[in-house]
Amino acid sequence: MALVSGHWCPYNTEMATYEFLELIPRREGAEIRLNRPGAYNALSLALLHELIAVQQEIRDKAKTGDVRYVLLTGAGKGFCAGHDLKELRGNPDRAFYEKTFASCTEVMLGFQALPVPVIAVVQGIATAAGCQLVASVDLAVASPAARFATPGVHIGLFCSTPMVALTRAVGRKQAMEMLAIGEPIDAQTAQQWGLINAVSDDPASITEGWITKLLAKSPRVLATGKEAFYHQIEQPVADAYAYTAAVMTQNLLGPDAQEGIDAFLAKRPAVFK
Repeated sequence: MALVSGHWCPYNTEMATYEFLELIPRREGAEIRLNRPGAYNALSLALLHELIAVQQEIRDKAKTGDVRYVLLTGAGKGFCAGHDLKELRGNPDRAFYEKTFASCTEVMLGFQALPVPVIAVVQGIATAAGCQLVASVDLAVASPAARFATPGVHIGLFCSTPMVALTRAVGRKQAMEMLAIGEPIDAQTAQQWGLINAVSDDPASITEGWITKLLAKSPRVLATGKEAFYHQIEQPVADAYAYTAAVMTQNLLGPDAQEGIDAFLAKRPAVFK
């Protein structure tokens, strides 16, 4: 056991090292910290490739139960300023652009495919693909100073790929306002529109509360539910009901649901395997 972030961590805290991000062990979880503070954690191709690699490491540790949630944070004053525009202008090549956006798509889908909840903790700016990151993960909390924008329209580059995640997180009119007008919204507005869950002067208190509640749940059930959530959300309603009915049936046949229901009926705490 090792002392991690003020809590005793029950697993081997050895994790891979990266150049543009940090993977930090936490109490039964891990923190992925984007670490290009001088560039407001802009998503260079190298950082995108490291995010793909770290997601695989998280998947491996989730299989053994060593990681049961992920925090996604940014070093320095900002969360993430989106794609690295200097790098894109320095490589004016179709193949490079295609590789960048394909890698970014893999990262966004990868966070949704992780079998554990992913929580973004946002300070400063989250713009363009940075806003896309916030819209792509499962939960998000922001400080009052946080700002969110898809401002590409100002520089002749409509935020088309961030639009995919954004339009699945907020209403159509709100998404189009962000995309076509391009002005930033504050944290309170982001919460009202559904882009984030909470605003707090002390985001750590919010995340610790969520983590404590998540750790009390069955990891297997959370993984099943997260997979079903993202699978059904794009299906026609009838297909979504058919799919989720099959998922619930399989869930009910599993030991954690049986234990949970028995514990509820007996008015005792559940003990999940």
